[in-house]
Amino acid sequence: MHLNPDDGAKVAAAIKAAEAQTDGEISTIVAGSSDSYNDVVLHWALLFALLPLAVSAGWPKLLVWGASMFSPWEEPSLRLILTLLFVKVIIAFLIARYVIGIQAIRIRLTPAATKHRRVRRRALMLFRTGTEARTLSTTGVLLYLSLAERQAEIVADAAIHAKAPQEEWGAAMAALVAAMKDNRPGDGMAAAVEKIGAVLATHFPRTGTDPNELPDRLIQL
Repeated sequence: MHLNPDDGAKVAAAIKAAEAQTDGEISTIVAGSSDSYNDVVLHWALLFALLPLAVSAGWPKLLVWGASMFSPWEEPSLRLILTLLFVKVIIAFLIARYVIGIQAIRIRLTPAATKHRRVRRRALMLFRTGTEARTLSTTGVLLYLSLAERQAEIVADAAIHAKAPQEEWGAAMAALVAAMKDNRPGDGMAAAVEKIGAVLATHFPRTGTDPNELPDRLIQL
């Protein structure tokens, strides 16, 4: 899933239209991924490295037979058998580390709960550094989309959260998810911004006294 060249313009237009009806401010960020998940790769690689040990424990004669290939004229020594087992463990680890290191495989093998936590953590970090308390009336909202995980988060300033609980963002998330299923993340972001604007217009209608303090554009990381 990826953004098209004109998606930025679509989202920027949606932000301007939404903010015309509210004193709230909408910030949008799209990231390729929310985490490297290198620890997940390591965990799976270590698990695969245990396979030679498990096979050798279940079928020890197979290990001895393999060692005999390197010592055809005499019974393989314990040192040779253990060395061969160690080499198998290292090879299994390196192969798994390389294969699972491919992003598509890495993301697929990452537990859903882990992806959700890290997308949420990244969204909160970006909100705190780029949106939180950066408006005079503390009415900023961040719409964050992480493409690799195909997950999104909506994070709002305290003033908004006090009047609009998380449940009110359901329509915005539904619009984004529906477009993502059709591989149209840009359209989904624009539709979600429109829904977010509707919620903000209900609780924080435009008074004309609140300046535009956040950029009306799609930020791509």
